[in-house]
Amino acid sequence: MPESFYSDPLMYQATSAGFLGPRDPVRVTSEDHGIDLEAEIVVVTDDVPMAATPELAAAHIQLVGLVNDVSLRNLIPAELAKGFGFLQSKPRSALSPVFVTPDELGDAWRGNKLHLPLLTHINGEWFGAPEAGEDMQFDFAQLVAHAAKTRPLAAGTIVGSGTIANQDVSRGASCFAEKRTVEALRDGRPSTPFMKFGDRVRIEMLDRDGRSLFGAIEQRIERQPLPGQD
Repeated sequence: MPESFYSDPLMYQATSAGFLGPRDPVRVTSEDHGIDLEAEIVVVTDDVPMAATPELAAAHIQLVGLVNDVSLRNLIPAELAKGFGFLQSKPRSALSPVFVTPDELGDAWRGNKLHLPLLTHINGEWFGAPEAGEDMQFDFAQLVAHAAKTRPLAAGTIVGSGTIANQDVSRGASCFAEKRTVEALRDGRPSTPFMKFGDRVRIEMLDRDGRSLFGAIEQRIERQPLPGQD
């Protein structure tokens, strides 16, 4: 990793044309796009002043929830090569059915991080449950402050954690890109394909007593017909 990645958050500004519901299908025109999920934590802010410090930004975090930040992996390299970031490779994401205030999370919310496993299943099979706060490079206050460095943030701004991952790969993954990278490092090449039409993804976080905190994101990957096609 570039050294700057450990001191300066890597962040992109997504389009704001709406989100999928937690049970809406993920519709893609082709499996060749490399369909991937990204299980993440998100926070919602109120109005954040420009150049807010992380200490100030922490007080502006109002809600916490989950997102499936869908990625089309095979479209990403060409877009990034242009130097202007994601667009076509980042379609609509899906939010969890419930968001909660940080105080409702009790001692699981500390240091402006959420310290619980984020559980993902693919087609009913366990895919991963990395601990969301353990290896998080930047906490949410730092991320919100980073986004507000040169502009104020309007109430309702959503800031994501990035895909949840741990150095302990035995806890599984929160996206296929990570799983494929681990396979490539271990075996010389990835063996797990990206998602196919008909696949189902479920993302959920449970508290220490096994209760769902945000409800589950449950989505099916479906083909999106081209305009003029049935």
